[in-house]
Amino acid sequence: MIKCIASDMDGTLLNSRQEISELNREAILFAKEQGIEFVIATGRSYDEANGVLESSGINCPIIAANGAEIRNIQGEIVGTMGIGREHAATIINLLSKLDIYLEVYTSKGKYTEDYEKSISVIVDIFHTANPEIPAEEIRSTIKDRFVKGFIQTVNDYGEILSDPDCVVYKIIVFSKDHEQLTMANASLKALKEIKITSSGHNNLEINHINAQKGIALENFVKSKGITLKETMAIGDNFNDLSMLKIVGHPVAMGNAVPEIKKVIANHTVKNDEDGVGKAIYQVLTGQPTK
Repeated sequence: MIKCIASDMDGTLLNSRQEISELNREAILFAKEQGIEFVIATGRSYDEANGVLESSGINCPIIAANGAEIRNIQGEIVGTMGIGREHAATIINLLSKLDIYLEVYTSKGKYTEDYEKSISVIVDIFHTANPEIPAEEIRSTIKDRFVKGFIQTVNDYGEILSDPDCVVYKIIVFSKDHEQLTMANASLKALKEIKITSSGHNNLEINHINAQKGIALENFVKSKGITLKETMAIGDNFNDLSMLKIVGHPVAMGNAVPEIKKVIANHTVKNDEDGVGKAIYQVLTGQPTK
């Protein structure tokens, strides 16, 4: 019997327009009505994730930044796992030498050193993945991140690292140059106590070794008196693998990367085909829709 459902956001719960479809929304609310815990497990910051959920009328606990921060349904922080200050400085210095674009997720928000590059890099990557959406529409959405304070600009990441009250949750790298990403991955692998993963073909995500979705989800369900065997998890990419491998009912999206689909036997349809909603209805009612 399923007592908890955990879902990734990008490429999973969200469609290519970064929206929660009506069927997905209804399925989540249906599960909650049955007394089932629903939790988001995302690489996004809490504010970015919660903003989308609130607009769809969904209120739930959130595992953010790949497990570096856990918040309860009231939005209160109940768990954190950050990268040590000196370790974060080493990572940033190594990546800076490669001249690769990065953003830093912290307990005080998400930061970039380059406003214009942030917009152009993300627009380029998103447009490549979603060519049917006009670039100007994407640019408007990306700029909205700054307006809403989802991402802030600093002159130097040293400003963040020198703040004793600021915890570094995650460092994310973006590049369309896969050779550059490979070099970045190789340069970081020698470092201890970090986990390098990815949520897309054009990024690397660096967290503390214990900041993983699987570890955070295990702690979450345990706090609710639920076992992993009674838990369902849905995802599409490498940063979802740690939770997909430990739950009793893992589900890979139809648009999941091939490596994930090879490991996870249960598949649903794509994120643009209401994959999450259909998977939820399937496991709860035996039918892909209610």
